[in-house]
Amino acid sequence: MPVRDLPDPDHLPALDRRYAIERPAFGLGAGDPAPRILLLYGSLREQSFSRLCVEEAARLLRFFGCETRIFDPATLPLPDQVTGDDHPAVHELRTLSMWSEGQVWCSPERHGQITGIMKLQIDHLPLAMGGMRPTQGRTLAVMQVSAGSQSFNSVNTLRVLGRWMRMVTIPNQSSVAKAFAEFDEAGRMKPSRYYDRIVDVMEELVRFTVLLRPHTAQLIDRYSERKDASVPIHVETDLSSIATASR
Repeated sequence: MPVRDLPDPDHLPALDRRYAIERPAFGLGAGDPAPRILLLYGSLREQSFSRLCVEEAARLLRFFGCETRIFDPATLPLPDQVTGDDHPAVHELRTLSMWSEGQVWCSPERHGQITGIMKLQIDHLPLAMGGMRPTQGRTLAVMQVSAGSQSFNSVNTLRVLGRWMRMVTIPNQSSVAKAFAEFDEAGRMKPSRYYDRIVDVMEELVRFTVLLRPHTAQLIDRYSERKDASVPIHVETDLSSIATASR
């Protein structure tokens, strides 16, 4: 199935709850309904550390009051492999992106870059789809895992892609070095500064997502698109026109 089950969704052994704010966006905007976050990872290995990081992130997001979905890319075809992208996994990915208010992208670094699996998922998300925008205006948190020393090549590339997809990429990010040493045999992340950084990133993602909720439609409203669609503004209802006229 394209949506993965999250094991032990409420078990957070590495989190010191004495310092954890359960509703980090309180006071920034409407907390209901729960922020909807889609999480993508970039490896199909049985022991995928990018998936394990995404699972830790999803548990934290649940703790912070969010609703989460983790997409499983195992059955995605290559771009243009299926006529019209008519494939169940592609449909599911696009539906989940439309459902989301924010997203988390986590890729391994391979040959100094994001993996093909990570790029494959992003390539299946069009900027526009039947008048709908699967990514525009959504918040984005980026993370990476590395087999060796800490690097930022993948998160830097994910930031470029997020900007291209017209997403609001939050300032904080996570890069986990020597990821094989950061997880126990059960696949759970050990307490560390790397884990604490993921907590920081998820806190910030929730805050930005709630903060931008009332403004998403305005943030993706563009002159060029209004012009192409022949949709003129109405000076009687457009707030900026009313404000200018009242000067």
